[in-house]
Amino acid sequence: MHCRSTGDRLQIPVISIVGGKSNSGKTTLLEKLIREAKGRGWKVATLKHDVHGFEMDQPGKDTWRHAQAGADIVAISSPHKIAILESVLEDQPLDEVIARIQGVDVIFTEGYKSGNKPKIEVFRSAVHQELFSKPEELIAIASDISFDNGIPCFGLDDAAGICDLIEEVFGFRGELS
Repeated sequence: MHCRSTGDRLQIPVISIVGGKSNSGKTTLLEKLIREAKGRGWKVATLKHDVHGFEMDQPGKDTWRHAQAGADIVAISSPHKIAILESVLEDQPLDEVIARIQGVDVIFTEGYKSGNKPKIEVFRSAVHQELFSKPEELIAIASDISFDNGIPCFGLDDAAGICDLIEEVFGFRGELS
């Protein structure tokens, strides 16, 4: 794995896909980046932040019943998937959540637009008036228009170009892992 080392722990690159508004195309771009990264042999994790909360358990199912009975952590395992649901009292900092993710080459986040990780901003001229992020936070812009601000700008469909940039910025060489 080609990760930077900080002390005893390998540092997995974390890249946040952000946009100033809903329906900017963040998820669509992220899907393309995941497919491209997987095609390059990368192990990919994604982390979606949902300020509204979410439920993975379905009422009445065993894991839901375990949580309703008071379990702080509920895990479910099958031959193809593992899910661990942990009850928390408040929103957890991004660094605490990503510390739980291991064994991957890159972590893409969606929904952490105020986080402290390098960002790729999705900008569609029909939705946005100006960039949401500060220039120093951005490693790239994915847009339907060009920007002349010194930040690499890619088309909304240019997942290959963005992954090439990620390889360059984070020092990936060929296939990872």
